[in-house]
Amino acid sequence: MSSVLVISGSPSRTSKTERIGEHVAQRLAAADRSVEHLRVRTLPAEALLGADTRDPAIADATASVAEADGIVLATPTYKAAYSGLLKTFLDLLPQFGFAGKAVLPLATGGTVAHVLAIDYALRPVVHSLGARHAVQSFFLLDKHLSVVGDQLSVHPDSAEPLTDVIEQFTKALDGVPHATVLGRSA
Repeated sequence: MSSVLVISGSPSRTSKTERIGEHVAQRLAAADRSVEHLRVRTLPAEALLGADTRDPAIADATASVAEADGIVLATPTYKAAYSGLLKTFLDLLPQFGFAGKAVLPLATGGTVAHVLAIDYALRPVVHSLGARHAVQSFFLLDKHLSVVGDQLSVHPDSAEPLTDVIEQFTKALDGVPHATVLGRSA
């Protein structure tokens, strides 16, 4: 059974981004994956900002990255880029901290004007960390996410494409060749 670490990079406790991270975690767990959800906002701020990798919480978080077969990065889009909180955490990782891993980059934002931020800002960092395979990233509009009580609802315009990228990610976790992941036979 492959293991997945979902990393949510939103500073907000009521974040839709964190909710979509949890939604993806639940979907992956239902597909027989071992899933852990790291909410970067819960790490000790002083240790995180000071890059204190000896701090027990920071050490545990970076160990979780090292032990995972796959990583899901969930970030809000601020000022046409992924969150500074996520960047601060990713900066703590060793140079090839994603080596051998499949990675699924996800972002949320208020307007489609930010859709390219995920590919022009986050994807290069994922590759520089040595990811074995970064699957198709996905951007979700805030208006396509609603929370009622504790339940997240994803608008149909985003639900089906999200299902597709989760499927691509699970195939990448299983080592399925890229052409097959994209729905073409090899």
